[in-house]
Amino acid sequence: MPTCYRHPDKETWVRCQRCERPICPDCMRDAAVGFQCPECVAEGNKGIRQARSTFGGGIVRTPIVTYTILVINVLVFGAQYLTETITGQLAMWPAGVALLDEYHRLLTAAFVHSGVFHILFNCWALYVIGPYLERAFGHVRFVALYLISALGGSVLGLWIDPVNQPTVGASGAIFGLFGAVFVVGRKLNMDVRGIAVLIVINLVITFVFPNISWTGHIGGLIMGSLLAGALAYAPKNNRTLWQAVAIGGALILLVVLVVVRVSAILAMS
Repeated sequence: MPTCYRHPDKETWVRCQRCERPICPDCMRDAAVGFQCPECVAEGNKGIRQARSTFGGGIVRTPIVTYTILVINVLVFGAQYLTETITGQLAMWPAGVALLDEYHRLLTAAFVHSGVFHILFNCWALYVIGPYLERAFGHVRFVALYLISALGGSVLGLWIDPVNQPTVGASGAIFGLFGAVFVVGRKLNMDVRGIAVLIVINLVITFVFPNISWTGHIGGLIMGSLLAGALAYAPKNNRTLWQAVAIGGALILLVVLVVVRVSAILAMS
């Protein structure tokens, strides 16, 4: 009596249609004709082109990145109320970046908020448009888009805001996502008037109401739009490589801007 090649203690008369090795019911995988063993199925799947998102990322069924960022925002906001020093340690503060080498502030500021309305608006916006962009770009590209947009807002603030002026909020990243939705919509020939109106309204609010960091909003909008354009319009041939170059180039540009600005602040101090 032949036994399964993977389970020698199980007798079987069924053989893999591809390699003809005996397989037990636990190892049988449905094939076009008969059954195949797990190894032959895996080997056959290597030649099958895997499904990709609209712009080359992996298929996203659950937007886990969006949900993770939302959870982090809420947890940090709760920590701000429990520990007063959290805000000061994580906020974007040009003097802290340049004089104290606290470069983490360039990113951590995107997870700190100044009040309930502030975090509610940013989290609502992320909840609405985050899943759409995450499914369009895939997890990794969406993370890059979000963080580089946030970093773009902080870098513009580093250049223009007073060195002793702290700022907080994910608005730079959110504006970057707004710009990305507009770019993606144009690429896919969709009606982008709604997102265009939303961007204009929020820009008006940015410049009309006091105590709003316009540098963070504009910096995030610019970086998010440019990076989304590079990702969406990358040539299909070697698209992943072109997108990686675009992400790496954006990071290098921002790092250079930070280094130049920090050197200038140190020279003036």
